[in-house]
Amino acid sequence: MHIGFLTPEYRHGDFTRSGGLGTSIKNLAVELVKHGATVTVFITGQAQDRELQDQGVRLVSIGKETHWGFNWYWERKRIQRLIQKEIDLKGIQLIEAPDWTGLSAFMKFTVPLVIRMNGSDGYFCHLEGRQQKWKHRFLERKALKNADALLSASTYTGKVTKALFGLKKDITTIHNSIDTSVFVPLQEPVKPLQVLYFGTLVRKKGVLELPFIFNKVVEQLPDAQLVLIGKDNIDVLTQQSTWSLFQDALSAKAKAQVQHLVEVPYEAIKTHIAQAQVVVLPSFAEAFPMTWLETLAMEKPLVSSNIGWAKELMIDGETGYTEDPKDHTAYADKIISLLKDKDLCERFGKAGRQHVNQHFSTQVILKQNLAFYEQRISKV
Repeated sequence: MHIGFLTPEYRHGDFTRSGGLGTSIKNLAVELVKHGATVTVFITGQAQDRELQDQGVRLVSIGKETHWGFNWYWERKRIQRLIQKEIDLKGIQLIEAPDWTGLSAFMKFTVPLVIRMNGSDGYFCHLEGRQQKWKHRFLERKALKNADALLSASTYTGKVTKALFGLKKDITTIHNSIDTSVFVPLQEPVKPLQVLYFGTLVRKKGVLELPFIFNKVVEQLPDAQLVLIGKDNIDVLTQQSTWSLFQDALSAKAKAQVQHLVEVPYEAIKTHIAQAQVVVLPSFAEAFPMTWLETLAMEKPLVSSNIGWAKELMIDGETGYTEDPKDHTAYADKIISLLKDKDLCERFGKAGRQHVNQHFSTQVILKQNLAFYEQRISKV
């Protein structure tokens, strides 16, 4: 079996910045190779054309080119030709692409094209209550309707996307997975009363609710600390720095207890997770977030949001708490209850890892992906 992935990001030091999408594709690609498949990943929008190997995965960097008029169309057709040549030469049997901004719109291949929904621009605009740009909507709708098959990282994301774009095709849910032999509990001393957020500082992640929540935490637990790890972002509504908006919303007491680390190496994130007593991820817009899986796999109690996909990943009151981030008092109360009870933290942590092992570990999810690919390839 030879699978090709088309993606704008991939977690590797030689490529541009990567988020959850790049991480999930890399995790799947590496595991497919371990189980005997051949995998080629085409990474678009890079500085130059080049080819390299990463843990047995063949990576093809596609340098960005600019075209006169309708650049978005001609660039897609150029990428299509490059990939079709590789299909012919290397025997690639299936291409998978993400839904984000309709990367595969206007592309046609001689093998099945599958789109996996990790959250389109239209999906996130819907969750955030923003108007989507017409071009992005046009491209995403075109890509989704032209795909031979549709996957979704969560049932919730699939249902919302289907309604938004008027899709008729069936959508198969295969959740994102995590390698639980890599994300394991570390023997790091826990820093009492430390709360951790990690991810981009952006409104849709619920970051601008956190200062109001943490103000209430500090009122009851003055020694509580909040560590934020992630790059700042210009806020979509105010056009100001999200970090500056965050600071402005903190009380004087809370401000003294907050630390912001702009960026740490990917591997170091695990140390910070291990040292925290509680992790908070109050996002309003996700598909099936890797950060949540990483937290649970490392046996950390998580206070998350309670929207859509959360019910597919979290078990409220067992792996942590799910709560409305806009209900600052209720959200703060959940954090406080954990900070006051180390035994509860430990119980939630162990239950979270067990839940991930049973339902979202690479070993479990890989079988579902392989079965899906085999089914699509056999229909050709």
